[in-house]
Amino acid sequence: MKIFTVSKIKEWDAFTIQQDSILSIKLMERAAMACYQWIIHHFNTDLSFKIFCGKGNNGGDGLAIARLLIENGHTVSVYITGEKTGTSDFEKNLERLQTISDDIYFLESVTSFPPIKNEIIIDALFGTGLNKKPGDLFSTLIEYINKFSSKVISIDIPSGLYVDRSSKTNAVIKASYTLSFQNQKLAFLMAENEPFTGEVILMDIKLSKKYEEKESSSLEFTDQNFIRNIYIPRKPFAHKGNYGYACLLAGSYGMMGAAVLSARACLRSGVGKLTCYIGKTGYGIMQTAMPEAMCKTFGNRILKEVANFEGFDAVGVGPGIGRSVSHKKLLQNLFTNFKKPIIIDADALNVLSEHPSLFKLIPAQSILTPHPKEFERLFGKSASDFERIELALQKAKELTVYIVLKGHYTFIAAPDGKGYFNSTGNAGMATAGSGDVLTGIITGLAAQKYSPLHACILGVYLHGLAGDKAAKEISKEALIAGDIIKFVGEAFKEFSGE
Repeated sequence: MKIFTVSKIKEWDAFTIQQDSILSIKLMERAAMACYQWIIHHFNTDLSFKIFCGKGNNGGDGLAIARLLIENGHTVSVYITGEKTGTSDFEKNLERLQTISDDIYFLESVTSFPPIKNEIIIDALFGTGLNKKPGDLFSTLIEYINKFSSKVISIDIPSGLYVDRSSKTNAVIKASYTLSFQNQKLAFLMAENEPFTGEVILMDIKLSKKYEEKESSSLEFTDQNFIRNIYIPRKPFAHKGNYGYACLLAGSYGMMGAAVLSARACLRSGVGKLTCYIGKTGYGIMQTAMPEAMCKTFGNRILKEVANFEGFDAVGVGPGIGRSVSHKKLLQNLFTNFKKPIIIDADALNVLSEHPSLFKLIPAQSILTPHPKEFERLFGKSASDFERIELALQKAKELTVYIVLKGHYTFIAAPDGKGYFNSTGNAGMATAGSGDVLTGIITGLAAQKYSPLHACILGVYLHGLAGDKAAKEISKEALIAGDIIKFVGEAFKEFSGE
């Protein structure tokens, strides 16, 4: 699913109007009907509604929703604010509403704000076209609604929120639900906006598929259709040699659990063979916990002095290796002697952040998998989530690597300037070892000859989907990293057709 900018969203509407030979107000009615149907299926019909409208097309949506609710027997009051004349479609919908309701009020000052009790509030003040901070009256109204309302439905986007940039200094509606149209918006994927968006429901209002297919976008939201297109089914006559040879540099004294989790996940991803490079003190643990994996020991309590990486298709490094001064040499040897994709995670990322000279040695097309704090240590602080996304894209291009920035909607920055947000996963996966599992999965997929981009996209999706299935079975609270691995097989079944 493509994620479009504000200007592209506007073009999409215009293209649909022209392509379908319909009036713009008909498209507005289509959007209003979708919202109305959702509302009546989710709320008690005895409840009353207060709808707050600006004078743009988002306000026009609000007026159309008001009319549909009134025509079907609901109690609705409408409050309009803004000094200028409304858009053409807003004015037409206002005329229609005035023929069936006198419960329409114009808010000109703070003193005209209505009391809010137990009504459902519908926010239609601003839409996706907002390009400046809400003025004083709007800001005060937004704060008023936030203070007194327990249930707020925002239409398309919570008012005060920008689509494509940070809204940190704005007054923003705190929605319980956001009924948005057609595709994901960038604003909904940013953690900093979580207090405002509530549950986001995407509503198909039949915007032109032709436009979406032909129009490019630098950002995408990966869904199951995307995954099915990149997934490679197994062939009946295949043998283990067809599915790659992976290597994991993982573990140290006291942190062998990370190595075990990563190795187990790597094998569950479908890789043909796996060898783990570990310190001697972890040998018994690994051989017992993972009989399917081969082991070679280098060093004693920590991993060191590794130089031979011949024969491997992909190497993952970092889970549980600890932070040792000798690890600079470990990474130097790896980056110098292995020129295929390397998956770099955890303490390997911390070593990189402490020794920036190593960046230039990383083989092209390698994959870095930082969480936000690790990303900050690598590349510096960002003023907002939007700025962090831009920085990830910049660094991916600069270093010719893929950056998997972990989070609720994990973001994958590619060196060609494109970015991909993941659609699976849940808060239960915020647990120790979850990142080690992801490293193992991506390493296994990269060894199976998935391109680095597809290994990232499929790996992150698979990891999140397994986590979703685990949470459904045992709850988010009880979920631990090993549970994610247990459900990788079920996740594969969902898109493999088995």
